[in-house]
This record gives sequence, C-alpha cells and structure tokens, in this order.
Amino acid sequence: MPESPELPQGPVKRARAKAARVRVSGRKARKAIFNPAGLKGVFVEAAWLTTHIAMYPMGLVEEKAREEVLRHNLEGLPPVQRGLIIGDVEAAGTPIIMVHGVIDNHSIFTVLRRSLSRRGFGRVISLNYSPLTDDIRRVSRRLAMLVESVCRETGYERVHIIGHSMGGVIARHYVQCLGGDARVHTLVTLGSPHAGSAYARILPHSLARQLRPNSEFVEELNQPAPGCRTRMIAIWSDLDQIIVPQRNARIVHPDLNSRNVFIRGVGHMSLPVDGRAVHEICTALSHLDTDGTTLAEGATSISSSTGRRAPQQRKASGRAASRPVASPAAN
Repeated sequence: MPESPELPQGPVKRARAKAARVRVSGRKARKAIFNPAGLKGVFVEAAWLTTHIAMYPMGLVEEKAREEVLRHNLEGLPPVQRGLIIGDVEAAGTPIIMVHGVIDNHSIFTVLRRSLSRRGFGRVISLNYSPLTDDIRRVSRRLAMLVESVCRETGYERVHIIGHSMGGVIARHYVQCLGGDARVHTLVTLGSPHAGSAYARILPHSLARQLRPNSEFVEELNQPAPGCRTRMIAIWSDLDQIIVPQRNARIVHPDLNSRNVFIRGVGHMSLPVDGRAVHEICTALSHLDTDGTTLAEGATSISSSTGRRAPQQRKASGRAASRPVASPAAN
C-alpha cells in the first residue's frame, strides 16, 4: 500500500507558527480584559459607544471650516488657556485638523475638541468624508485640499492633524506620499492600522482590502520616506478590539520621526476620550519648533526606539530616550 505523501516542511512550519501566534494573541487578549484596568476599559468603551451612537446623527451635518479668532484680551480666560496663549501664541493658534475613521463622523471628536478648547487651542477643524468611501487615497487628496484651504485662510504655514482609526492612515498617506510633511507639523494617530488589521481580511470591500496586513496600500506606507519633516505620535492600546494584532497600530519606520505611546485598558472607540490620550496630545501640541522636536524642558521626547532619533538626541549620543508620559511602552 503506497504511503501517503508528507507535506513539505515549509508549509507545516508556517502553519504551526501561525497557530502559535493565534494562541499568544488569545492569551494577550484575555490578559488585557480580565484585570481591573481592562474591565474598566470595557465599561468605558460600552458607555462611550452608546453615547456616540446617540450623537452620531449630529455629526452627519457637514462642519464648516472656520477660523476662531484668538483672544489677545486674557480677561475671563481660565488659567490653562491664559498660560498657553501667553507661553506660545503660535502653539495656541496653529490650526488642528481632525480626521475620523471609516463609518464614522466628526462627532467622535466631541470630547477631544472641548478638551483642546479648554486648554487654549483656538482653531480646531474636522474633515468629514462619506462612510461609503471606497478608497483611502481619494480621501487623502481631499485632506490635502482642506489643509491648503486652512493655511490660506488662517495665514499659518503648518497645521497639526489628529486621526482616529482609518483617519490616522489617511493623514499619514497625505504626509508621507503626497508631500504633506511640508504642511503638517505634528500628526497624532489614535488606534490607526498602520500595519493593517487582520479583521480586514474577512470583509470583501475594496476599502478593507487596502487595510489588510501586507496590502499594496500598507506596503506603500512602508516605502522609504527620507527627509519627512512631520513628527508623528501613534497612540495604541492593548484593549483595541478593531486593530488585530494591537501592535499594528504602532508606527514602525526607520525614516520617520515617530514615537509610539502605549495606553493600557482603552477600547478602540474610547481612545479619543481617554484622559491620558488627551493629555498626551495637548502636551505635544503645546510645544513647537521648526523641525518637529520638543524644545520645552520636561516635555516628553518624541524620539522612538523604532523610529528616527530626534536631533537633540543625535547630538547627545548615549543619552536614553524619555519614556511616554501616558504609560510604559510595550513591545
């Protein structure tokens, strides 16, 4: 009786390695949930998701890009707002553009917008795009037009961008592939699939195909980007139920001036309302200089162990990079 042919060792090893990764991911997911911080995060995620669903219809109304006149009369302003305007009027006035994720709208940023306003940031604008969009690059080009319009109307040469979920990779594509680094000083992403998400494999939509790991779009983001001037901060969490594996929400690129901030126990939708994430964003945007590095003493360094070192750290070789203020970095 003929012996059954043996499978090649290559496919067998790959299958075993994949099974091992699935087991490890499952253990990490259970560990992230079944602890006090994880259970609290699940509760906050459910509560914010319920609130966001109620607010969603209001976010369908297209928001007009507007310039809020900065107040140079400090009377009546709270101390935090007064401090930012006195300390750095440019930081207070630099426009901030927010980009939401797929099947969402600018209502996801309601709490974050209010927090930025309370801290003295005077110009916050949102890009709303259709939840039926089928191409990230198309939205990226629309973002480019909005940035040019905002710069023209406000007189500022550079802006900041905050992107949640897919909004983060839209903004990164604009910065990295369309020359947006000439306009964007700081890009902050919240739970964005920089390396794709495994969940995108189960959806047959063209947009999902772009967000799959190792897709053509993801590989485009992995292309060399020498001289990119934008500083990037990627905020990610171990409780993110949309980005799988969660580490794919990090920016890992040798040419980019990036830093990854790990926040424990925060769900995907509640990242824009988490106090630690809000603090990280406000701290970063409060301190500006021309090349995207942090000048203020005591502020968190924007260098990353996986990205290009900041200029002041390149000069001082051997000096350790400071850790994220929100939570220890996770590998």
